[in-house]
Amino acid sequence: MSDSGSALWRRWVLANAFSEMIGLGATLALGALVIPPLDQLEGAMAVLLSFAVAVASGALEATVVGLAQWAAMRPWFGAISRRAWWLATLIGALAAYVLGYLPSTLMSLGEESGGAAMAEPPQWVVLLLAAGLGLVGGALLSAAQWFVLRKHTTRAGWWIPANMAAWMVGMPLIFWGID
Repeated sequence: MSDSGSALWRRWVLANAFSEMIGLGATLALGALVIPPLDQLEGAMAVLLSFAVAVASGALEATVVGLAQWAAMRPWFGAISRRAWWLATLIGALAAYVLGYLPSTLMSLGEESGGAAMAEPPQWVVLLLAAGLGLVGGALLSAAQWFVLRKHTTRAGWWIPANMAAWMVGMPLIFWGID
């Protein structure tokens, strides 16, 4: 890797680490403020409002991360506008958040309508599903960004599989750490 490539990589990793810490911290704070009052509600409305809050918190996280990523890559990709990168990051994140929260939301709606509560699967199943979620989420998150990148570099095609691999490894680690 050239000095320029290694500098970009370092800036990228630091920008993502700090922005995810801030973005996820903000989503946690938002959830701590909003979810307890939602717990007072009953039925499908509470489940759907919780889903909306989760997706909205994804928009907050995507904004922090997208802006940090843009600042990190700007010296190498100066032609990419802040708005274009932020919007691509937001679209990808919202798609990933909606699809990521949809299964648990649908299960909760099923429980609210009188269905039995589902037992949590064994940890190895959760970690395997997390890897699959990482593959799909990584594809969604990076696809919108790829549309922006492909106009500015000849090797943009690597963006999606690289993100899929990174998220496939990262998601089980996140789930394992939370557990």
